[in-house]
Formats: sequence, structure tokens, C-alpha cells
Amino acid sequence: MGSPILVTGAAGTIGHAVCELLIERGCKVRALVRKEDARSEKLAERGVEVVVGDLLDLHAMHRAIEGCDRVYFGMTVSASYLEATINTAAVAKHHKVSAFVNISQMTVSQMGINSTTDSPQQKMHWLAEQALNWSGLPVVHVRPTSFLDTFFLRLSMHSIREHRQIRLPFGDGKTSPVASEDVARVMATVLEAPTEHIGKIYELTGPRSQDMNGVAEEFSRALGRQITYVNVPREPWRKQLEASGMLDQHALAHLATMALLKQQNRYDRLTSDVEKITGTPALSVYDFVLRHANTYTAGNQDKLR
Repeated sequence: MGSPILVTGAAGTIGHAVCELLIERGCKVRALVRKEDARSEKLAERGVEVVVGDLLDLHAMHRAIEGCDRVYFGMTVSASYLEATINTAAVAKHHKVSAFVNISQMTVSQMGINSTTDSPQQKMHWLAEQALNWSGLPVVHVRPTSFLDTFFLRLSMHSIREHRQIRLPFGDGKTSPVASEDVARVMATVLEAPTEHIGKIYELTGPRSQDMNGVAEEFSRALGRQITYVNVPREPWRKQLEASGMLDQHALAHLATMALLKQQNRYDRLTSDVEKITGTPALSVYDFVLRHANTYTAGNQDKLR
């Protein structure tokens, strides 16, 4: 099986999926988690070597990276993201890894030395890419667009269940959201055989860029009932999200900026990179909703008929 592949953020949705996909493909995997829990126990049962540590802890990163040949770097939205990236990169360079696969964001492709965005997180992704490029590490940057799992599942399932509405402040902007499982498939494919990918930048979208009325139509077809889009004002939406307590201020600022950029049509992007790398097309909104239909209708079957 060779040297292990280190997967950081292994308790998160994408990191966890990357671990499982690599194990299925016969790779040796080491997973870095902040703490042991049910998710890390599940990985251990699958044969993953679980290491507990913090991305900001220099000694912990030596324990995690030493002996690994390839590294997947991913971290949740965090004010410490840039420090964690550089800490990990410095240790990875010390241990001479052969591939450093970095999950970034598609907004970076629209940034430059004179212009980033109002999201501190997005600016840190841009800075992190600059630093990784300067590092001389064998880097692959993967830039997904916004996730179906975030805006269209986690933040919309309640309004869809209760009111048959997608309530988001996206205006008339077009979007091509991608499923986290497709991002994980790309990451696993690159990590399994990284040589041809070193130095490349991949941008991941769903298979169609459309406005929110088009998204609502795909929801309607998948759920077999009329789902409509309601363009809610951004500031009340942000305040409601803040009041929910789901997010800290850093993550809140990030999502609020993403909503503004969607209004400005900055997410009208379309690539075929998911299919080009994995051989399988990205999930459509329709397919994604079908897979999560029970989540969108749980407890409200009568109301939604």
C-alpha cells in the first residue's frame, strides 16, 4: 500500500468522504482530527490511522505528516485558516511530500493583487494560494464553487419543508452549485495518482449554471411538488442567520459575502472539471435533491402534498 496519505479536516464532510474513498481504492490513509468521536471511530473501523491534533500546533503537524507521501489540506471556515495553511505547508515541505492537494474556492480565480472580496475567508484562500505557490511545494489547487450542501440543504431545508420555498438573497444571479461528494471524488482521484496533476488548478461546478427559478424547477421535479424561489432581502436574512446561532461572525461574514456575489452574478461559472478528472459528471440539482428527498420532506409529507 506504500506510504500513507494524510487527510486533514477528516471529521468534516469532504475530508471524511475523501478518507473513505481512498480506503475503498486500496490506499493507506492517515486522518487528522481535532478530537476522537463517532466519526473518527468509524474511520478507524475502516482501517484509517487516526491522529488527534490541531493544524495550528507545529508538533502535532510533524506527528501527522511524518512518513506521509501526499497531503490533502482542508479546513473549515475559520479565522485561523491562513495560519493553519502555512503551518501545515512548512511541515509538509520539511518532510518532502510529493503532493500537497489544497481545497480552495472558485472566487479566488476572480481575485488579484488589487482586488479580493469583503469575505475575510475568501481573501485568506487567495493569500494561502499565493503562499503555497511561493513555497515550492508540489501543489494542486482545487477550487469548488458554492456547495449544494450548504445553501441548498443545510440553510434551505426548513423553508422547503414548511413553506415549499427556497428563501435566499441571490437576486437574479446565476449559480452552478456543486455537491460535496463530487468534490471528494475529485480529491480522492487526484490524491491516488497526483503526478499528472501537480501544478494544476481545477475549478469545480455543477453541470448547469442557472438562475434561482431554474434551481427551484429542479427541486420541484425531484420532490414531485411545487417549490418556488423567494428572493429575500440580504440584511434581514443575515440577521436571521446570526440569531440562529449556527455560525460565528467569521463564517457569517463569509456567507453574507457569497450571497452578495451571487446577486452580482459572480457565481455564473461552468466547468467540466469534475467529469474530466473522475470520468463521471457532477450531480445536477435534480439528482442531489433526489438523494436527499427525505431530508427535505421529513415530518411534512402531508403539508407538502
